[in-house]
Amino acid sequence: MPERTFSRRGFINSAVAVSASVAVTEGVFVPQGAAQSPSTSQNAPIQRRKFGRHRDEVSILGLGGHHLGNAATVQNAISILHEAVDNGVNFCDNAWEYNNHRSEEWMGQALGGGYRDKVFLMSKVCTHGRDASVAMEMLEQTLTRLGTDHLDLWQIHAVTYDNDPDLAYRKGGVLEALDQAKKQGKVRYVGFSGHKDPRLHKRMIDMGYAWDSVQFPINPFDAQFRIFQQVVLPEALKRGMAVLGMKPLCGDGAPFHHGDVKLTPQQALRYAMSVGGVTTTVTGMESVAVLRQNLAIAKDFQPMKQAEMQEVIAAVRPFAGDGRFEVYKTSLKYDNTVTRQMHEQPLAGASA
Repeated sequence: MPERTFSRRGFINSAVAVSASVAVTEGVFVPQGAAQSPSTSQNAPIQRRKFGRHRDEVSILGLGGHHLGNAATVQNAISILHEAVDNGVNFCDNAWEYNNHRSEEWMGQALGGGYRDKVFLMSKVCTHGRDASVAMEMLEQTLTRLGTDHLDLWQIHAVTYDNDPDLAYRKGGVLEALDQAKKQGKVRYVGFSGHKDPRLHKRMIDMGYAWDSVQFPINPFDAQFRIFQQVVLPEALKRGMAVLGMKPLCGDGAPFHHGDVKLTPQQALRYAMSVGGVTTTVTGMESVAVLRQNLAIAKDFQPMKQAEMQEVIAAVRPFAGDGRFEVYKTSLKYDNTVTRQMHEQPLAGASA
């Protein structure tokens, strides 16, 4: 179906295409020779965990859709997804607006040849306050780009502003689309995501909708600044929601380029996977080399003991309290352009 232009007074259409060139990355830590296949536990299965209160099981490592769209070519993206799935990764993340739709398009091409049936496929709806009819049109576009007739999980993308919960819950809001999509069999489960403020996530939960999942940052820095792990995680677990961790390397990997931060990417990813109650950890892998690095960690994964987790937290404490490495909480860097347009906010610094 032809795509409708989702307009509102002051909507700046060209900004989406411009911002699509702004790339942020997690997987930037490829040691010399990492393009070779992992040498340890190469045939070991990747652990799976229950998807919240439901019977489905998903891999502890999830493939980030935004970064898949940052691969060098569509063929590279296809190779990344195929190798990930062939090695036991079955959770695939995406969103309607990632890379001006390129992420969904490339993932859709990669899911051909039987790969769709091997994955737990998630994408996110990007109404950003608009009504349920817009959400349903976005869903049809997402399904077309991904080459499927249903999603395993459909989430509201980027709960960012204080009025976002009210906009979602209002009559005619996006929650009505979630229910409609489930009734039509186009979506199995529903949830929401965001990385700005744990209080907004808690309010989305407290307002009473029967969410299946929630997605938010989990890393050693989050444990000490605007703490999602403290505010949101217990509430989600009480309700049997699947908890999807993201930004285990802080989104852009900045801490690991700072000589005074005594933390390795391997420790950060293990920490995120070890937090109790986390279902999967979604991370960006825009190259086969980075994928193989993360596969090696996932295949060898043993949960950190509590004392080890506390050591990791202590190691980054001097740099965690002001959010300098969690700029997705403190700045516009990770605020999607469309999100800000819909709330009539300045665009400088926003990303694709």
